[in-house]
Formats: sequence, structure tokens, C-alpha cells
Amino acid sequence: MANPREPLLHPIPILSLRPTQMTVGLREVEEKRRRWRAHASKKKKEGERLAEHMIPVVLGPGKRHYVVDHHHLARALHEEGIKDVAITVIADLSMVDRDAFWVVLDSRRWVYPYDAKGERHHFKDLPKTVAGLKDDPFRSLAGELRRIGGYAKDTTPFSEFLWADFLRRRLSRKAVEADFEKAIERSLALAKSKDAIYLPGWCGPAADD
Repeated sequence: MANPREPLLHPIPILSLRPTQMTVGLREVEEKRRRWRAHASKKKKEGERLAEHMIPVVLGPGKRHYVVDHHHLARALHEEGIKDVAITVIADLSMVDRDAFWVVLDSRRWVYPYDAKGERHHFKDLPKTVAGLKDDPFRSLAGELRRIGGYAKDTTPFSEFLWADFLRRRLSRKAVEADFEKAIERSLALAKSKDAIYLPGWCGPAADD
């Protein structure tokens, strides 16, 4: 049922992509937008740059393309005015009926139907386009925490969301939004604590523990 990752040579409309999660960290989206603009002055054409940033998808019922990674990139490209993107089809599940399709995605950990409060929803509540993804500041916090070495990059699906949920239960959203830098400092201490030992990419306790 699964196919090798092969790019679709003909780009598809970015707003035809169907998300498999409910939120993104808009700070992280902004960072990806800045990086995209920073490389815009280089000699590579836009099409070549897009070919280097393909969006992995699963082909679902009705031949729709369901994004299974790089939601932040897709949202960033959309906000940068990009109309079409290149994709990589990692599995063809177009023959599966809709109810079974979501069961398969859930069993393979290709869907994360949790909102910005960490509460699970029905699959029908997932946004229909990347433009409908809501902001989760804790996802931004988790992303930045990984970048500064709070934990290691890990292949566990939705690992950043697991860290976001960990932080959500220990910090208030108001505190994160009021002072992101201070929230990062507190998050780094939490990440090095033994409370986080179960999380993917945990790097161990602080040296003075």
C-alpha cells in the first residue's frame, strides 16, 4: 500500500492540501517565512527552491492530498503568496473508504487531531486548508526549545507536539505570550528535569541535578 517517496513533478495548489493537524506555532511559521525571503535573492529560481522543499503527503479518498509533515512550511509558503507546491506521495490510500482512512492514519501516527489546549477532536474538525491552522504558542515554544538544544531532534511523529503538551501543563499561555524569552528559559530548565524523561529526544538532567 505504501509507495517509495517520489516527487510529483507537476506542482499542485497549496490550498488543495488537507492538514492532518489542527495547529501550528505561528512564531515558527514566521521564522520559515524569513528564511524563505532571505534566500529569495539567490540565483535559484522559485521552482527549483520549491523542488527542494517538497511536502510529504498521503493520497486519500477522492485523490485528495493529506499533509503528513511540514505543515509549518506549507503555511509559511502560503503566507508568502506561493500558489503551488511540489509534493512527495509517501502512501496511496485512495482506495480506502473515509472512515477507515482516518483509522489507518491514526494507527500510523500520521494525524494529530489536538487543539491549542491539547484537547482531542473528531477528525472532521481538522481544518480543510493550511490557511485554517490555528496558532498554538506552545508549539512555537517547543520548536524554539529544540533549536537551542533543549532536546534532540527525533523521528517520533509529532514529537514537538508532545513537548508542547508537556510545557502546556507547566506554563500558562498568558506567560508564554507575554514574555517568550523568559518562557524559553523556564522551558529549558523543565526540559532538563527528570519530569521530561519520557519525551522523545530528552537529553538528560542538568549537570547540577
